[in-house]
Amino acid sequence: MNENQNRQNNLVDTTDCLEAVGVCRGWKNFLLIIVALCLFLLQVSFWLVNTGYIKAEAVETTLAGTLSAFGGPASTPPLAIEEAAEKAVARKPAGSEEQTPQSQQRHFLFEIKMKHLSLVIRFCNFLLVLAAMLYCLTILFSFKVSLIGRLGGINHICRAFFLSLVMVILLLPWQNLFGNIVAGAIYTPDELVKWCTAESNNIFATIVHYLRFTGYWLLIVLLLILSHLRSSRWTRAILRRLEVL
Repeated sequence: MNENQNRQNNLVDTTDCLEAVGVCRGWKNFLLIIVALCLFLLQVSFWLVNTGYIKAEAVETTLAGTLSAFGGPASTPPLAIEEAAEKAVARKPAGSEEQTPQSQQRHFLFEIKMKHLSLVIRFCNFLLVLAAMLYCLTILFSFKVSLIGRLGGINHICRAFFLSLVMVILLLPWQNLFGNIVAGAIYTPDELVKWCTAESNNIFATIVHYLRFTGYWLLIVLLLILSHLRSSRWTRAILRRLEVL
C-alpha cells in the first residue's frame, strides 16, 4: 500500500514538474522571438546610418525641442531653423543640386530622421535588456524544476543557462559605466552617430568599426542560438526519459 502511494505521489510530482516545464518552454520561446526581433532592428538601424540612408545627426540637436519642452536646455526655435535653411538654399549657386553626391541624396530616400531612429534604438535597447534577462531567468527556473523533479537533461539545461548568462552580460552597455575600457553589444544613438561620422584613415579603424557593430552582434546571435539549441535538447532528453517520445 505504501509503495503504491509513493508511486502515485511521484507520478503527481512528475506531472506537476512537466506542467511547469511546459510553461517555462512557452515563455522561453516567446522571449526568444522578442530578443531576436530587437537584435534585428538594431542591426538594421546600424546599416541605415552607416550606409547613409539616414543622415547621422547628433541626438542632442534633433531632440532639442523635446528637451526644452521638458525643461531642458534652451534650443533654437523651429521657425528660426527653417528660415536659416531657406536662406542657405537661396544662397546655393545654380546647378548645385545636380552636383550633389549620391551619398547625400540617400538621406531623402526614407522620410525617417535620426531623431525617429534614436527613439527606435532606445526602445529596442530597453526591450532587449528586459527580454534577455527574463530569458535567462526562465532557463534558470527550468534548470531548478528539472533538478528538483529529477527529470534529467541537467547537462543541456545547465549549459543553456550559462550561455544565456554570458549573452546577457555581453549585451549590457558597460561603456556607459566604464567608458572606453569595455563595451557592450548594445549601443546608444549618440555612440552610433559618433562611430559612423568618425573618419577612418586606415583599415584597422574600419575593421574595429564593423567588429563593434556587426561582429559583436553576431556573437550575441550565436550565443542565443546555442542556448536555444541546448534548451531544446534538454526538452527532448526529458521526453525520452519519461518514454513520451
